[in-house]
Amino acid sequence: MSTKHKVLFLTERSPRHQQDALASAPTDLEIVMLRRPAYTEMLQQIQACEFLITERAGVIDATLINAAPHLRLIQRLGSLTYDIDVAAAQKLGIPVCAWPIRGCILVAEHMVMQMLALVKHLPEVAAIANAAADWGRTARRTDENTFAYNWSKRTGIDGIDGKTVGILGFGEIGAELARRLSGFRPQQILYHKRQPLPAMVEKTLGLTYASQAQLIAQSDLLCCLLPFYPETELILNATVFANMKQGSFVVHCGSGSVIDEAALAAALVSGQLGGVALDTYEWEPLRPDNPLLPLARNPAMNVLLTPHTAAGASVPGVAKRSDEYENIRRRLHGEPLLYQVTP
Repeated sequence: MSTKHKVLFLTERSPRHQQDALASAPTDLEIVMLRRPAYTEMLQQIQACEFLITERAGVIDATLINAAPHLRLIQRLGSLTYDIDVAAAQKLGIPVCAWPIRGCILVAEHMVMQMLALVKHLPEVAAIANAAADWGRTARRTDENTFAYNWSKRTGIDGIDGKTVGILGFGEIGAELARRLSGFRPQQILYHKRQPLPAMVEKTLGLTYASQAQLIAQSDLLCCLLPFYPETELILNATVFANMKQGSFVVHCGSGSVIDEAALAAALVSGQLGGVALDTYEWEPLRPDNPLLPLARNPAMNVLLTPHTAAGASVPGVAKRSDEYENIRRRLHGEPLLYQVTP
């Protein structure tokens, strides 16, 4: 009878996501999954483990690493490894890998699309072009000297360049978003999370830490990535929207029930906000009485609603998580590891 290889899996994610990760694991692994464990519990569990997978966050220091005589691999799910003592692992010959989370990358791409759609008033300008209406100007065939730039006389069409972007709820998606925004030359990228990142990480990602109140007040584009906890329920409310810059934008790919959608709609109608883009909602699928729906049907309101597809068309689950164990398989078979941080 073959002995199973012991894996300690540290996570901050909900039971539903934990079940997907466990169901996708190879049968020759014995997995202990802990959600936000105490340090003493991690220290106890890691002693018998061959592999450590950490998801989203959590300090992996020299004491933990040295307490695991059988440890053969440390793998962070995501790109942020600043809280892993890579030097301590390297000293013991334990490789450290950062496994990219494709869903996070796709959501970051979606948020860039949301931002561009709002600052360029895409719902409205696309509707104008599609209507092919008579604007009182005779159409002429274009060449290098003949064209009718902005024939509909739109105003307020802009870009991300020079804007202040705020990322509220900063994790792996936030890091991927910051990387993609750098090429758009925002004036600054503010972020807020419970504990600020190390200065080296801030510099690498081009970030500036701000309190939640500062971020809300200073952002031209507020990107919400907050997860749902009791303390974040409907946290983006009328007071928050009133404290934002007039004409600023809200884009949202966090958990649906962190936004008061009625207050968001009211802020848009009043002119306090210049546009909103959401991919998640308090009730899903969208109900016909959602207050944002009638606004989205009016292109001039600058509302973009998508049906919770930011992470791609396939439903997250077992199939999407099986590759998270690929490096364990490679380590067991003596094959080169992927996305290795240590040499």
